[in-house]
Amino acid sequence: MRILLLASAFNSLTQRVFAELRDRGHTVAVELALGDDRRLTTAVHGHAPDLVIAPMLTTAVPEEVWSAYTCLIVHPGPPGDRGPSSLDRAVQEGRERWGVTVLQAVAEMDAGPVWASAGFTVPPDVGKSDLYRGELADAAVGAVLLAVERVASGSYTPVTPPEHTWQPYLRQEERRIDWHRDPTETVLRKLRAADSQPGVLDTFLGGEWYLHGGHPEPHLTGPPGEILATRHGAVCRATVDGAVWIPELRPRRTPGGPATFKLPATLAHQGLGEEPRDRPPTTRTPEPTAGSYADITYEERGTVGFLRFRFPGGAMSTDRCRRLLDAYRHARTRPVDVIVLGGERDFFSNGIHLNVIEAAPDPAAESLANIEAIDDLVAEILTTTDRLVVAALPGNAAAGGAMLALAADEVWCRGGAVLNPHYRLMGLYGSEYWTYTLPRRVGPAVAARLTEDALPLTATAAQALGLVDRVVDCAPGEFTGEVTRMADRLARSAGLPARLGAKKAARQRDEAVRPLSAHRAAELERMRAVFDDPAAPYHALRSAFVRKRRPNETPQHLRTECPNGG
Repeated sequence: MRILLLASAFNSLTQRVFAELRDRGHTVAVELALGDDRRLTTAVHGHAPDLVIAPMLTTAVPEEVWSAYTCLIVHPGPPGDRGPSSLDRAVQEGRERWGVTVLQAVAEMDAGPVWASAGFTVPPDVGKSDLYRGELADAAVGAVLLAVERVASGSYTPVTPPEHTWQPYLRQEERRIDWHRDPTETVLRKLRAADSQPGVLDTFLGGEWYLHGGHPEPHLTGPPGEILATRHGAVCRATVDGAVWIPELRPRRTPGGPATFKLPATLAHQGLGEEPRDRPPTTRTPEPTAGSYADITYEERGTVGFLRFRFPGGAMSTDRCRRLLDAYRHARTRPVDVIVLGGERDFFSNGIHLNVIEAAPDPAAESLANIEAIDDLVAEILTTTDRLVVAALPGNAAAGGAMLALAADEVWCRGGAVLNPHYRLMGLYGSEYWTYTLPRRVGPAVAARLTEDALPLTATAAQALGLVDRVVDCAPGEFTGEVTRMADRLARSAGLPARLGAKKAARQRDEAVRPLSAHRAAELERMRAVFDDPAAPYHALRSAFVRKRRPNETPQHLRTECPNGG
């Protein structure tokens, strides 16, 4: 079918639906709804689609569109649920089950006939954005594919949804935390329901801030609302019966002022300086008290070392890259045969931290420092020849984060992950030794196509190209267990010593052909030229990205109808 996606932004769910439909042979294009209904309607007519799907739309579909084409809306709630804050409310209210509904657009929002729906269990300790990219996205893709089949059959009659009261937007008055009354569980639910957007508005340290993200602290206590500690950029605040860690802050926008953006809490507010005990040593991995906040952890099971990291938004700042490198070097000193890199859920990595760069006094210098830091990490992985390294991707990876994964000997990817192995949309050439690792896996021609097309790939498509070695089809919460079992089998395999010998020999041959230092130097030369040029598009693109400015029009590479394989 010729399918057109309508979306307010090409977000994670829209990307996944786009890629999943292409995998199944559909011709897919995208149009962004940017506030001009007449222009949008003209664009839709120009595509003449067989079907219109809106995976993430924050405005109503124009009547001229839904009256002319079958238009399916992906609503993040079960049948009958209506309103713009459905998932926020589900998380804040502590719902144990939730769902996704694919319904037909009609004049009344979220009230059209249902073409498909799917339910899922809500993990009790997961934030809204993680849930959205995980369990909800899995359910949404299943429901969308079923709905497409039903539309294509021409024989299915959609079902009238049950009556349900419209739930209005969840405003800050309902999200606000009462630090002197709300127990830790309630505080965490409020923080997790707003973790990515819009945040929870709060007043402390002489200003108004949006709080983003929340993790429990089982040991520290103090006067409710007081700041108890800082660690790795996060701040710990006391509740009436415990404490919570808040990784990121965003200042409230002043009237007429520029848009603000999230930053690590201690960077956003300069008064929240890191204490000396929070700085990890350079020779070993951090070993926090069990249950306390840590964005990098290391543990061993048999002869497998698991180096886990979880960074908000998958963003790896200079500091995070350096700390992860320290932890990786520690893992290399341990008596393990296999090192597994990656978190338990959600993002693997999205590369350099554009928000931190934007906030730096000298963004060009910080851009280079960040690239150099992630390059150092990749180099350490590439030159590890005495053990196998596995990149385990529980969720999405993009740009330098996708290339970071390619430095490993094997890439294991959860079936629901989306990969974006390119840099072009940020106006960058890229580094992370991609000119070595990407062609090594897929060949020069495919490497050139992937970086130029700048389109998302499913894990299955990435495996077919050679980017991914194993696709793990499981629920988000099952990925860690599956990876643990797979890594144990790998470490116990009889062929491991021979494989390590072959790996070392291959690295020596490649080094003789072209040293890794030559790849890095050539990449950084291109990157420095961009960083040091104030007129380079990268600077404006970065600023627009971190401030979430809408583009003026749909990018051409999305508007072009893409069949399977591009």
